[in-house]
Amino acid sequence: MTLAEVFRRHGPAYLAKHVLSSAKAKVWRAIVACRTAILGGHVETCDGCGVTRHVYHSCRNRHCPQCQTRAKEQWLAKRRQELLPVPYFHLVFTLPHALHVLIALRPRVIYEVLFGAASATLTEFGANPRWLGGKLAFSLVLHTWKQDLGRHVHVHALVAGGALTPEGEWKSPKRRFLFPVRALSTVFRGKFIAALSEPRGSGRPLVAELADEKVWRALRQQWLAHDWVVYAKQPLGGPEQVLEYLGRYTHRVAISNERLVGMDETTVRFRVRATPGKRVLSVPAEEFIDRFLLHVLPSGFKRIRHYGLLAPAAKATRLALARQALSVPPPDPVIKATVEDFLQRVDRAQWARCPHCHEGRFVPTAVIPPLSQATPQNASVRGPP
Repeated sequence: MTLAEVFRRHGPAYLAKHVLSSAKAKVWRAIVACRTAILGGHVETCDGCGVTRHVYHSCRNRHCPQCQTRAKEQWLAKRRQELLPVPYFHLVFTLPHALHVLIALRPRVIYEVLFGAASATLTEFGANPRWLGGKLAFSLVLHTWKQDLGRHVHVHALVAGGALTPEGEWKSPKRRFLFPVRALSTVFRGKFIAALSEPRGSGRPLVAELADEKVWRALRQQWLAHDWVVYAKQPLGGPEQVLEYLGRYTHRVAISNERLVGMDETTVRFRVRATPGKRVLSVPAEEFIDRFLLHVLPSGFKRIRHYGLLAPAAKATRLALARQALSVPPPDPVIKATVEDFLQRVDRAQWARCPHCHEGRFVPTAVIPPLSQATPQNASVRGPP
């Protein structure tokens, strides 16, 4: 069972009641068309026994459960060049549920403020001489869901354990934790609320719904009444462990096909984590689709961002200074490229081997042109193209 099958079966009824935004319509079309004749592909024939198979193109949409493995591996391959030989810390900055109404109205604005507040908080703590007194190296990844597909907006932060001081020295944390989470939570909340309140003074609020003074005061009081949670996990081990761990978060989508259990005429069933173990949750099909579409990101929005030593500007120079301070050599790009090419060749060889005769290899023999229609006939999307 796949998410595409849910859209195909329950899509017509859902689309009869809902009009999709341009971004959601694009995601819907991509998921439904992924690895089908709609996108075209090619025919492969075994050069030993003559068996043929049809291979269809992937949609490569970042919300599609079928298209993240290759994108994740390519992304992680680039990150191998940037890892430092230090422990890494995983922190999570979470917005309170009291902000959900505002997020639904202006997701792009709130997500941008979240990235800004979380990155500024970490940068400020890293630069404070009481803690490290230097520039951190960290990445932020946005997630907007929880296990039942409800809205739960938070960013995962992966932070190298230490900072590069202005004198060119590497300073490691004195304790087993990076920064105190209670202090992080307080500063994070302050920066987030300040980012929403400051533009109001010039009469141009970031969110038009906050222009009214009474509404602003009521919401601000509500936000201050909640704890703004910053969660910190135990430091991670070596570079390979860090990469494996990071891969679980960077290209994850709201729900994977593996979690889908089944569906009938009215409901969709999927697994969720529970204490202990897992349980199966059954929800109406319309509600399931509603929940999934909550997590379609605004068009062009970058959900993975890098800061400090990893910021795109002067990244190579700053990482070189950090490695010099740590007395470690730079990674060898030739060896790295050779290993990656070898792994790709192995993957291609396994995929090309014929499972029927176990001796022949599949070779392309014909092209399958894409269909002219944008979506299957039973899943046309109402809404902007």
